[in-house]
Amino acid sequence: MARQERAIRTRRTILEAAAAVFDERGYTSATIGEILDRAGVTKGALYFHFGSKEELAVGVFEEQLAIALPPQSSKLQELVDSGLVLARRLRSEPLVRASVGLALDQGAMDLDRTPAFRMWIDQNVELLSEAKAQGELLPHVDVAETAELLVGSFSGVQLLSQLRCQRQDLERRVVVLFEHFLPSIAVPALLARLEISEDRAERVLAGADAEAGAAAPGGGRAATPGGDRVEGQAGGQAAGRGGSRVRVGAEGRAGDRAVGPVVDAVADAGADPVAHSVADPVRDEAVPASATAPSGA
Repeated sequence: MARQERAIRTRRTILEAAAAVFDERGYTSATIGEILDRAGVTKGALYFHFGSKEELAVGVFEEQLAIALPPQSSKLQELVDSGLVLARRLRSEPLVRASVGLALDQGAMDLDRTPAFRMWIDQNVELLSEAKAQGELLPHVDVAETAELLVGSFSGVQLLSQLRCQRQDLERRVVVLFEHFLPSIAVPALLARLEISEDRAERVLAGADAEAGAAAPGGGRAATPGGDRVEGQAGGQAAGRGGSRVRVGAEGRAGDRAVGPVVDAVADAGADPVAHSVADPVRDEAVPASATAPSGA
């Protein structure tokens, strides 16, 4: 577990470095070399987690949604919570700001930026579909169109807030957005019960941290020094307030480079996947970075 946590911290260090370089230089001008220098890791360590600059960008995109919030009885309340928490994280977390900036970077012509919006829209579609199944939506509501409208509206609101005051009023603007948006989709009886306030995000995040702390002693989520939380159950996810969702003990998704099985195998062999360039789980040896890095990286 200690090696898995170290790998998670290293992955986050790389993501934070990539986000900073993308923000300063733009995606097209940024190089893997600059990201390595900023992160202070070897090329092998980077390619252990990400196969290309585009996979790094996808990892940065995922930071918009990489957080587990406490469930609510109302799915529309969960929708509100996710928007307010994202607004707060945009003000307080550089990696999340960089993910939004990268998604809106019109100069990144060689980067497919649609996954950033697709993931966000899909999350809203899921919540709205559950809300509809629970009878929370008015009969005329089209879930897919509503999800896209909310994402587009939020994107414009946060951009206006950034241009006018560096997002200092973003949470207030998102409250106003929901106050105008929700009456057109929510049944009146539920609408009156929804909590939409500027300080809601802080309390939701505090609840998420409290749940994580309560789960940790029994083998559930434990906080790592870097702020990430690691699922104790095999095949779970590592997730944190600032943090990456990284599969551990299970097949990783795109951008995670099968972190779980490799880390587990390396740990079983006694090797350190972070200290080595890239650890071979069978031989417990370092493989030269040139053997794993794509040409021209």
